[in-house]
Amino acid sequence: MKTAVVLLCVLTAAPAYAQGQGRGAQGQGRGRQAGPPAKETVAPAISGVVSAGTKVVVVKDGFQSTEGPVTLPDGSLLFTEPGASKIHKIDKNDNITLFLENTNRADGLGFDSKRRLIAVTANTAEVLYPEASKTVLAGPYKDRPNDLVVDKKDGVYFTLTTPKEIYYIPSGGKPVVVSNDMKSGHGITLSPDDKTLYVADSTSEYLVAYTVQPDGKLTNKRNFGKYEGVKKTETGAESNADGIVVDSEGRVYVGTLPGVQVFSAKGEHLGVIPTSQRPQNLAFAGPDRKTLYLCGGTALFKVQMLAKGYTGRPK
Repeated sequence: MKTAVVLLCVLTAAPAYAQGQGRGAQGQGRGRQAGPPAKETVAPAISGVVSAGTKVVVVKDGFQSTEGPVTLPDGSLLFTEPGASKIHKIDKNDNITLFLENTNRADGLGFDSKRRLIAVTANTAEVLYPEASKTVLAGPYKDRPNDLVVDKKDGVYFTLTTPKEIYYIPSGGKPVVVSNDMKSGHGITLSPDDKTLYVADSTSEYLVAYTVQPDGKLTNKRNFGKYEGVKKTETGAESNADGIVVDSEGRVYVGTLPGVQVFSAKGEHLGVIPTSQRPQNLAFAGPDRKTLYLCGGTALFKVQMLAKGYTGRPK
């Protein structure tokens, strides 16, 4: 509890700190992404997950891409704007403020048990905040890391799209390759018990799962669940699967081209929450962890859920 209170105090003061601080260059990145305009859509009924007719609300549009949401102890949310090298904070009243800038195009985010903010950036995995803790954990790489998840031992898994590898950084250790058999690894997360690692292959019609070993290594790669509404091609599938999050029941949510695909803890397909832009990443937030935030191409969306996000880690 003391840790959470300290973090909240730090985060409240963060926007003042953020001005003019940090590394990297403002304006670098992928820039504003072309695509359909952000507009409200409506969710179907998915038992225990979301009520029929629930709106997928556009919180704000006009970002230079949105990514990497991670939840804070009070239910507020951080998310990245890689094209502008910024991290923003949104509170329970949908007020959005600048948290950090000059972030070297930070993308996926996570916290360790010391409440250090860890990010994958344009070419590294590193601790971005607080200032005294800044350090590069892995890299630099020639290509851009895509997403990360921090386990209960403070180990960090992250995806690197070229070469197509998954890395693991043991707490206090050096990065090691734990998989090199993905076609195009993007979003990544762990099951609530940390025993299963889920990875989104953007060219596959299946969500991929691995069994996590005690030393962090991965075995038993398998197709966990099959997406619906995904067009198959000669080279794979146009799922464009990306960000992943789990809820308190172990259900798995994946952002894909049709919207958010929802699977049971056993891999059964439960339904799709349609979206006007492809969800690049997603996270549960709000005081009760029942608001699902979606980072789309240029916008931030939210959906009021029946399901509750897993509270054992920030994302």
